[in-house]
Amino acid sequence: MLRRMETLDRVLSSADNALRTLSGSAHAARPNPAAGTADASMSEEERRLAAALMRVDHVGEVCAQALYQAQALTARNPVVRSRMLAAAREEADHLAWTQQRLAELNDRTSLLNPLWYAGAFTLGLVAGRFGDRTSLGFLVETERQVEQHLAGHLERLPPADARSRAIVAQMKEDEARHADDALARGGSALPLPVRWAMRAAAKIMTVTAHRL
Repeated sequence: MLRRMETLDRVLSSADNALRTLSGSAHAARPNPAAGTADASMSEEERRLAAALMRVDHVGEVCAQALYQAQALTARNPVVRSRMLAAAREEADHLAWTQQRLAELNDRTSLLNPLWYAGAFTLGLVAGRFGDRTSLGFLVETERQVEQHLAGHLERLPPADARSRAIVAQMKEDEARHADDALARGGSALPLPVRWAMRAAAKIMTVTAHRL
């Protein structure tokens, strides 16, 4: 009976997180890395590019919330579960920072966020069903790909957009740390076809979120 109640509590907590993520009510626990950085003047073309890139990054954080919540639900080891939830809390900072930056750029989040969340949550559940080592390995590969993706955004963001660049740089640092932590906890390498499939899915998401 106690075990069932604990499971129900985790499910309800995950549902609450989904509502907060999709409603745009996430709040950062850490200061925004862009705090104290002046918002420089940009051309309309630069503003649109910066907003599109930040929208893609925000979608990535929506997906991160879904993945971590699903993997925490399916984790066998309580320590692994607690680390998943701790990382999700840090990713919630990213969610809030990117949303705030989009508002500053007078733009919006992706119209397809519910779809992105549902898809990522499903992937997290599937990865978790294969055991903690596979789930951690999935997390390692995801964070490594996100780290590369953010490095590309740092190259593409307008040079004058120091506020967006500060946010993305901190996110990149956090993603690398999450990957290293998951690897240290026993994450196993995923088969090459799975890694290719993950990259293909991420490409579809980024291209779509750039506009929608």
